[in-house]
Parts: sequence; structure tokens; C-alpha cells
Amino acid sequence: MESVKAALRTAYKKDFGKKDQNIMVDINEDTGMISLHLVKTVVDKVENDAQEISLAEAKKYKKGAKLGDEILIEVTPPEEYGRIAAQSAKQVIMQRIQEAERDMLFETFKERENELVTTLVSKVDGNQVFLEIERNLVPLPPEERVNGERYFPGTRMKVFLNKVVKTTKGPLLLISRRHPDLVKKLFEVEIPEIRNGIVEIKKVARSAGIRSKVAVISKDDKIDPIGACVGQKGVRIQNVIRELNGEMIDVIEWSDDVEKCIQAALAPAKISAMSLLPNEKRAVVYVTNDQRPLAIGKQGQNVKLASELCGLELDIRDISEQTASKELPTEKPLSIEEQEHIADIQIPTEKDDLELLELPEGTLKKLKKAGIDKISYLQKMNEEDLTQIGGIGKETANKILDAIKKYKTALEP
Repeated sequence: MESVKAALRTAYKKDFGKKDQNIMVDINEDTGMISLHLVKTVVDKVENDAQEISLAEAKKYKKGAKLGDEILIEVTPPEEYGRIAAQSAKQVIMQRIQEAERDMLFETFKERENELVTTLVSKVDGNQVFLEIERNLVPLPPEERVNGERYFPGTRMKVFLNKVVKTTKGPLLLISRRHPDLVKKLFEVEIPEIRNGIVEIKKVARSAGIRSKVAVISKDDKIDPIGACVGQKGVRIQNVIRELNGEMIDVIEWSDDVEKCIQAALAPAKISAMSLLPNEKRAVVYVTNDQRPLAIGKQGQNVKLASELCGLELDIRDISEQTASKELPTEKPLSIEEQEHIADIQIPTEKDDLELLELPEGTLKKLKKAGIDKISYLQKMNEEDLTQIGGIGKETANKILDAIKKYKTALEP
């Protein structure tokens, strides 16, 4: 009703009155009869004719009028004005109703910021993707999509509602399929212990479409946080992976001890030693040659996500460098087993160049991209280790292993 009254006021001022007039609209909701009154204040000296009236003039409308009173002067338009007024009023009413709907929509979604929202792919037009969220068409920007993820009309998917912005055209919903909190919210849906607060997600590091690392901690000593997230036979974690179209997820146990956190974050790689440099927000991590590809991961993803999760830049180095490194604390010497292991894999420095294996140029580039530029780094690696390097398949891995065998045979006296 307020919108209707506002519309009638606007329509009257446009054709009959003035912009600064104070018009009061009365609508009888039973009969539908409408009456309009001009409201003026009684003053001693009129300065604004649209809103003020003299005492003498006011007494024509109200006998006992006095200074400061408000006088109502009926200005209901004649019948011939009805069609024009109705059309003008209709336009304003529709506009007001749309504004009210936008405001309601904004308030509704504003309360749902940072939530998981189920959507339906409604329209795919070239590089544009539109999702339907509760009968609202919302664009999914390219920068918020996952590389390689395909969108087909009619497909249901979950998105993270990051923010709601109020615009002149209505609320703008900023949604994402790349946001790390999408993983967090999916965990909350699938894992009751997280919903109930027994298990807490401390941090999520994500490379959308490739891999995520989720650090969790249990507030109940009897509950294994990793087991709760993975579920029996991996059922719970598989539901999350399926929603993310196969994105791999590593669940690790969070620790306030930085060293323990780094060890868990770099899994499955085994760390031989490390040196923390808190002033530089960096840690030097030493691993054996066979563990280095695992620590770095495909295209460097493992060390990148581990760095993000622990809040430190992780520098992965070969354990053989530790004896010459001033950064390695003296209280953490190599174990006998590690020393024996290094001695076993050492190759003369002048004969350690990767090019000596005579591998194809493409294979050499892939190995170097993974941080492997020495033959000694490859010596203790098996087929499974090699296939974890980006672009290295089983066939190529076996060729590398054969090349190493031939090279070692050639070195024998």
C-alpha cells in the first residue's frame, strides 16, 4: 500500500502539482476509493507557497486554525484525470514493487554469504556460463571456474557464495567453483563430526581442479580426525571428490608444531631433516634423492600447497647438501642410515649430469621441471615414483630406468 500511495503522489505532482508539495494519499481498502490532500503548515509569513499557508487562508479550511497547525486541502483530481493517473501510477507501482523485490532478494542472499549453494546450469553461451539459483540467473565468471571443468545445461552443481553486492539492477551474487572454502563447505556437508564441531578444519590449501590439502584437528581424543573425514572405505571423501570432478584431496592432521605440520603437509614424501628460518618465513627441507619428486609433486603442486598450508616458503633440497649447509642446525646431524644411504647413491660430480643418460629432449625437460637435474636424484626411484612426475608415463619411466642401468654398468670398473 505504501508503494501505491507513493505512486499516486508522484503521478499527481507530475500533472497537477509541484515537486516540493507534501501530498497525503488516503485509500479506503474496502471500497477502493482514493482521496488526495495537500498538506500545508500555518505560518505567520508565507515563504514557500507549496508547503505553507497564512493564518487567514487557513481559517477558510479550518475555523480554529492557529500557527503551527497542519491544514489538509483536498486536491483529488477530476474523473477525466483517472486514465492518465492510473497509467502513471501503474508505472511507478511496478517500479516500486521491483525495487522491493530486489531489496528482499538482497537481504535473503546477504544472510547466506559464505555458504554452499546448489545450482543448476541454465545456459552456456560461448564463454558465458549462467547458473540458476532459486529462480535467479547468476553468471559464473571465467576466473571463478575450474580449468578443464565442463558445464552442460541441466547439470546440478554446488558453488560457494562468496559475496552479495547491491546494484541498481538488483543483487549481484558472486559465486565460485575455485574458492578454497568450497572444499571446506563440502566437508561440512559430508562429515557429521565437522558439522557438530568435534573435528575442526584449520586450513585449506587448494589448486582448483588438481589437488587440495585439508588440515584437520580433533577436539575429542577418541576421534581420529583423518579417519572421520575419509570415512569407511573412503566413502565420505569420495563424495567430496566426486562433486569436485575428481580433484585429489589430501587430509592431514594439523599441528601447532611447525615441523610436524611441514612433515604432514609434504606427505607422502619422507623428510630426512629440516631447518626453520622464521625471520625469513622459510624452511629448508632435506630429503633423499628418491623422495624429492614426491616432495615436489607434479608441476610442483605438493610443495606449493604444503607451503600455503604451513604459512612458510618450503625449499626442498637434497640431503647430500646438508653437510655443507650452514642453515642446517648442528643439533640435527644425519643418522647412520641416512649417511649410508647417501654414500650408496653418490656418483662422481663430473659424471652426474642428467644429459649423460642420453634421454629424449622432451623427457629431460620434464625431469628438470620437477627439480631433477642430476642422475643421482633418479638412482633410487622406481617406476611408481617416476610416474608421479608430470608428463612421465609408465613407458617413459621404464626407458629412464633402463638408461640408468646402462649408465651404472658403464661406470663399473
